Amino acid sequence: MIQEERKWLKSYERGIPHTIEVTKEYHSLTDLIEKSFHKYADLPAFKNMGVEMTYRELDVQSTCFAAFLQQQLKLKKGDRIALQMPNVLQYPVAIVGALRAGLVIINTNPLYTVREMVHQFNDAGIKAVVVLENFADKVEQALPELKEKPVVVTARMGDLLGTVKGSIVDFVVKYVRKMVPPFSIPHAVSFKDALKAGKKLSLEKVNIDSSDIALLQYTGGTTGVSKGAVLTHYNMLGNLMQNRAWMSKKLSEASDVIVTALPLYHIFAMTVNFFTFLTVGAKNVLITNPRDMKTFLSEIKGERFTVFTAVNTLFNAMMEHQLFKEVDFSRLRVCIGGGMAVQDHVATKWKQMTGCVLSEGYGLTECSPVVCCHPLNGNGKLGSIGLPFPSTDVSIQDDEGNHLTEHQKGELCVKGPQVMAGYWNDGEINDVTENGWLRTGDIAYIDEDGMIFIVDRKKEMINVSGFNVFPNEVEEVIAKHPAVLEVGVKGIENPKTTEAVQAFVVLRSGQSVTKEELRAYCKKELTAYKVPKFVEFRDELPKSNVGKILRRELK
Repeated sequence: MIQEERKWLKSYERGIPHTIEVTKEYHSLTDLIEKSFHKYADLPAFKNMGVEMTYRELDVQSTCFAAFLQQQLKLKKGDRIALQMPNVLQYPVAIVGALRAGLVIINTNPLYTVREMVHQFNDAGIKAVVVLENFADKVEQALPELKEKPVVVTARMGDLLGTVKGSIVDFVVKYVRKMVPPFSIPHAVSFKDALKAGKKLSLEKVNIDSSDIALLQYTGGTTGVSKGAVLTHYNMLGNLMQNRAWMSKKLSEASDVIVTALPLYHIFAMTVNFFTFLTVGAKNVLITNPRDMKTFLSEIKGERFTVFTAVNTLFNAMMEHQLFKEVDFSRLRVCIGGGMAVQDHVATKWKQMTGCVLSEGYGLTECSPVVCCHPLNGNGKLGSIGLPFPSTDVSIQDDEGNHLTEHQKGELCVKGPQVMAGYWNDGEINDVTENGWLRTGDIAYIDEDGMIFIVDRKKEMINVSGFNVFPNEVEEVIAKHPAVLEVGVKGIENPKTTEAVQAFVVLRSGQSVTKEELRAYCKKELTAYKVPKFVEFRDELPKSNVGKILRRELK
């Protein structure tokens, strides 16, 4: 398929633009934020645990936080700040405050182990970190290994929930559920104190251009080393404008309600749920822990939401719960599954139970993240990842960079405003070819209607419920175990999580370790979704002539 043909455009829903103008409406994310604050001041912007925050309140709180970062911490434009929280009201305040201060955001999974955190923080060179106190003990352990000592801002679950409710929530979280391990971080600042200090300070406006970096969004590298994808304000604006254009016929300005069950530290939720819906004055219902299905469904029962995004595993789990039938889906107009493939039976069942089409989207961190999506009118094809977004070119290419024709299988390559500027601290961008195409690592083909189908993965990345796991990282951890001689890791199909991590292990002569012991060892070094679900012991592993373990031959 040659890019100039753009056969997919003929399959666009009528009225959806073929192109978008990235900076016509906004010149940066901060410009977008401030215009939304002015336009929708008295509308609810975010809701969490039953407490709403208006656009005006978010404006005030984020200005205080930005002033604190700028004036008290003396952070300058371009400095990096890590945000390490689940979906709580402090997250939007921190995001907007950091951007207003001209900082670069590093979204960090709060469940990261100390080892994972140290790599990311050192690579980014963070100057500050905002962490929910539930996870602050890990930050404390990481601090001695950090090259630069960041200022730590600790947030409590109930900080912005009001005096009475906040106190109750914090008491339950800390003393009843015992979810806050003890920690001691000298000179740490509480989130409440940061806002209080910022209220007395003046924020100096920072001039931000579309070419400035907005996020360093870390993803696994092809070698297993986590890399920061450099996403500029232009990249982020481009993708959110593409998202808005794709959903334009379904949106209702100033009245949409979107449920955000995916964590905001995931680029899909950050771009689609957070930034895109700021532009239309939507109310964003933040779900802190969607795994607590009973509480999650109870929270959204009273919300007449119009937009819902999730991953396949969450859609499936919701429909299996007894409270699902009590949720009101009567106003739901847009439902998108991303992060991992949406299984056909899940999409079919969702439509039957809710009356709303479940449209699959496809993307990757390096594309801010969305590349393709099914038409929202239900005219997509089951099994495909949909059509390329407006102003997005895709090409199926062979290893020499030749463009292939329809139904020919090759590597899916992408061009568009959403494609990252490069990798942080990486002198050579290995995943972009000389002529500017981003190589996704996915093997695909395009049919006669422009629909794209993924058939295989060129890279050995493992997709576990929408999160990337790279075999090298898992292998490196397992190989450190004194009983292990060799290890190979690959992904295997799993009906619940798309793929699961499986480790094939050769033990040293005379050494022994059980599968359970090896998994427990991994849990100390790896986030839960990276820990091998299956471990198999072997006498030997398949290798190439030069001794490289051949993962594809592990069976």
